[in-house]
Amino acid sequence: MATQLQIAQTGVITDQVRFVAKTENLEAELVRAEMSAGRLIIPANKLHIKTNLKPVGIGRALTTKINANIGTSSVRCSAEAEIEKMQVALSVGADAIMDLSTGGDLDVIRQRLLAECPVPFGTVPIYEVIIDRNVEDIDSKAILKVIEKQAKQGVDFFTIHAGVLKEHLPLLKNRVAGIVSRGGALLAKWMLYHNRQNPLYEMFDDLCDIMAEYDICFSLGDGFRPGAIADATDKAQIAELRTLGELTQRAQQKGCQVMVEGPGHVPFNQIQHNMQIQQKICNGAPFYVLGPVVTDIAPGYDHITSAIGGTAAAFYGASFLCYVTPREHLGLPNADDVRVGVVASKIAAHAADIARGLKGVADRDKKLSIARSNLDWKTHLAESLDPQTAEKIHRQACRETGAEELSSADYCSMCGKAWCSIRINKEIRESISREA
Repeated sequence: MATQLQIAQTGVITDQVRFVAKTENLEAELVRAEMSAGRLIIPANKLHIKTNLKPVGIGRALTTKINANIGTSSVRCSAEAEIEKMQVALSVGADAIMDLSTGGDLDVIRQRLLAECPVPFGTVPIYEVIIDRNVEDIDSKAILKVIEKQAKQGVDFFTIHAGVLKEHLPLLKNRVAGIVSRGGALLAKWMLYHNRQNPLYEMFDDLCDIMAEYDICFSLGDGFRPGAIADATDKAQIAELRTLGELTQRAQQKGCQVMVEGPGHVPFNQIQHNMQIQQKICNGAPFYVLGPVVTDIAPGYDHITSAIGGTAAAFYGASFLCYVTPREHLGLPNADDVRVGVVASKIAAHAADIARGLKGVADRDKKLSIARSNLDWKTHLAESLDPQTAEKIHRQACRETGAEELSSADYCSMCGKAWCSIRINKEIRESISREA
């Protein structure tokens, strides 16, 4: 059975393409054409699409999408906690979920999450491959077994670190932070131990065959992404990116959809170049970036540093932003961290889409602004990215000002009634209307 990419290349418009086009208020033919060219993907495992998946498109012709990472560790492991994180992420607008679990029964956790996940769901299969074995003991058979099992469970996209090559390793010697990607570090260790090439690179055609069978999208992993701004756009990162460009073409020729992962920690002035060089090397394949984080000195606030970088990245070429939570670099995020991380990333994506001039994107902003100008608190709060948090803050403000009901407050606690510019402006407009 043909994949979505192969079908698009025949000129046929699928149900998934129609769904995405309707969601994005675009012509279905435009979505099909962008997919056919490899510039747009719709991660949708053939099995997941039969259950609860609502297709999501990722590409420059569409609005910028957000991914939320969740997952257990060896010290914090609860399927219920991960389900809560996922539900919180979805409630504030996450467009995709990645399960990066490394602790507990990964099959059970994955199956429970997938059963309740209506958006594209991704994993990093190499994590499961090394469970209960030393990284040195990994072989091709074990990798293929895990990938096929996860494919049968309905996973929509896999991060595959196939661009980390043995000949690239000497390029890391002057790095400040070395390899910060878990997948990249594990594969580098394997290559050094065996003195052999990356097994994912050597078996890439076999991986394509499995991915095509289930119509799973490649997320070509950036194992050498910079983990410090001092390492950004170095020779190791660019060498891997060139390999990812080669693999993008090979995967697409096999009928597989592809997006490419990117940095990472990048100074603001290098973001545009990073986005543009990826588009050139990978022939316009959607770019999926972590942040990027624009400074290293803000632990506890990296949802902000990444939102700053994410806005620039999405404006200059990225199609998919991976959120960063306040707990990045410090610990495993909880549900509250997930909420803050998704909202920060959604702000970045939306701000970039406004700047890109995408049709209809700023309509919600205008609706909220009109409500704010009319002191229509109900609409003002409902149109916000995170109504729950906005309403909580507003209720507290109302208590402070003595207003018992939201609708009765014609000013906010910041200015008070006498100094409220919005209330005064309303009086001015009414006076002008009477004189006219």
